[in-house]
Amino acid sequence: MSTTVSAPEALASGTLRVTPVGGLGEVGRNMTVFEFDGKLLIVDCGVLFPEEHQPGVDLILPDFEAIRGRLDDIVGVVLTHGHEDHIGAVPYLLKRKGDIPLIGSQLTLALVEAKLKEHRIKPYTLTVKEGQREQVGPFDLEFVAVNHSIPDALAVGIRTPAGLVLATGDFKMDQLPLDGRLTDLRAFARLGEEGVDLFLVDSTNADVPGFTPLERAIGPVLDQVIGKAPRRVIVASFSSHVHRVQQVIDAAAAHGRRVAFLGRSMVRNMTIAEQLGYLHVPDGVLIDYKKAKDLPDDRIVYMSTGSQGEPMAVLSRMANLDHAIEPGEGDTVILASSLIPGNENAVYRVIDGLTKLGANVVHKANAKVHVSGHAAAGELLYCYNILKPKNVLPVHGEYRHLMANAKLAQDSGIPAENTILAENGTVIDLKDGVARVVGQLDLGFVYVDGSSVGEITDADLKDRRILGEEGFISVIVVVDAATGRIVTGPEIHARGVAEDDAVFDSVKPKIAQALTEAAQSGVRDQHALQQVVRRTIGRWVNQSLRRRPMIVPMVIEA
Repeated sequence: MSTTVSAPEALASGTLRVTPVGGLGEVGRNMTVFEFDGKLLIVDCGVLFPEEHQPGVDLILPDFEAIRGRLDDIVGVVLTHGHEDHIGAVPYLLKRKGDIPLIGSQLTLALVEAKLKEHRIKPYTLTVKEGQREQVGPFDLEFVAVNHSIPDALAVGIRTPAGLVLATGDFKMDQLPLDGRLTDLRAFARLGEEGVDLFLVDSTNADVPGFTPLERAIGPVLDQVIGKAPRRVIVASFSSHVHRVQQVIDAAAAHGRRVAFLGRSMVRNMTIAEQLGYLHVPDGVLIDYKKAKDLPDDRIVYMSTGSQGEPMAVLSRMANLDHAIEPGEGDTVILASSLIPGNENAVYRVIDGLTKLGANVVHKANAKVHVSGHAAAGELLYCYNILKPKNVLPVHGEYRHLMANAKLAQDSGIPAENTILAENGTVIDLKDGVARVVGQLDLGFVYVDGSSVGEITDADLKDRRILGEEGFISVIVVVDAATGRIVTGPEIHARGVAEDDAVFDSVKPKIAQALTEAAQSGVRDQHALQQVVRRTIGRWVNQSLRRRPMIVPMVIEA
C-alpha cells in the first residue's frame, strides 16, 4: 500500500470516481464516495472504536475533508445495514448539512433515526428493500438482499454510463438463516451476466478458510448453557444483534426465565426491532431490570452490552463492581460475540475480572456461542465465480484481510492488475471496464472526545499516553525580570511518579545553576528559560529514575 500523497487528475467526462474514505486497513469507519457528472453518492458512514493507545477518545470518524467543500453535491447516503461501523458517523455528517437524504432498509433507517433523534436531527429518508431500483441523481441504484448478523442488510448495485459497481456491504451466505432471508445469489448471478465492472467486497473473514458456520447452530448451545446455569445468567452481545437476542429470549423462555435488557443502546435497539416485527418476544418474558432483582436468581437472564470490553459498557462496570448487578459465585456470563481486532486485551481483562468474582464465563474460545457475520474464503470464492467481475476492490478489513481477499480474487481468475489493493484516500477512476488508481488523498483520523470533534490531534494523544505511562512533573521558578536572578524556587511537584517529591531535592541546585548561567549569558526570554529547566530536569530524570515523564516548566517573572 502506497502512502505517497498525490493529487488526482481532473475527472474526465463519463468516468466514475471511487474514493474509499474509511474501512480500508481497519475494521470500522466504513465510507466510500462515488462521483459522477459532478454529483456525489456516499455508501455507508460509520465509526471506528478507539484502541488502548487512543486514551480518552470516544469515537473515530471518517475524515470528511475529501468532501468538505462539496456537501451540496451529495445526492444521498446509502446505508447498507444498521451496525455502528456503517451508520455511527451519520450524525456528524448531517451536522454539516442536515438535508442530505439517507437511503436504506426499514430497520437500518429506524436505527439511524433513533440515533439522530439524540442529536436533535430529523433526516430526509428513503426506505428501500431488496429488488428495488431507484434513480438518485445520475446514479441508478439496485438493492440486493444479503445475509448478515443484523436483519435487513443490503448490497447495492450502482449503475452509471461508466459501468456497473456492486458493493456488498457486510455479508455472509448463511444457507439456513434464522429469518429466512438469504443472500440473493440469483440477483448476484443476474448482475454478473450484465457485467460487473467493479466489485467492492467485504474482506473481514477473507483469511478464514471454508465457510462461516450457521447462525442457528448457536441456539442449541445457548439453550444448553442457560438450561444448566444454577443462578443468574448475563449475556453480552452487540446491541444491534437482533438474531442473537432472539436466540437468548427463546432459550430463556424455554427454561422459565425472564429477560431484562441492560444498556441504553440495547434497550433502544431491541425496542425498535420488536416494534418493527424483527424481534418476537413471548408475552411475559421481558421485565424491567429494576424489578428483575426481586426474581429468584435461577429465573432471570440479563441481556447486556459490553462484549468488546468497552470501559463504560455494562459488562465492564459489572466486572469492576461498578454496577447495580454484581456478578458472583455461581453466576454464568456468556460473551456472545467475536473479538474486534484491537479489543482483545480489554475483553480478556473483563473475562479475568468476572472469573475472579466467581462467575463461570462462557465465550467463543470455550463454547460455540457466536458465529461471524462475514463471509469466509469459501463464500467469497462463490461470489467471484458467480459474478466474474472485471475489477475487484477489497474493502472492510485490516491489511491482511484485504491481501487475502485479493489473493482469492486472483485464484478465481481475475488478473492481478485488475485487483486493486487500496487504502483510505486512494482515488480510483472507472470507465469502459477499466479501473485505475489516479491519486492518493491525505486523510487522517477525526477523534470525538466528549463534545469535541476533530480538535484532538495525534500529538494530544501522545501527551495523554505519556501522562498515563510515565507521569507528570511541574517545575515552578520565580526570577527577577531585570537580572534573571532566582527569587523563589525551583519548586517541583510530581504526579504518577512512584518516588516521593523529596527525591528531586538533588536536582534543584542543578536547575538553579543552569538558570544562573543562562541569566549571566543574557537570556531573559521566558520560553528560553523554561526550555533550560525542561532540559535540565529531563536529563536528570532520565538518567536517575529511568523515566520520561511529561515535564511542564513555569518560569514566572517578578
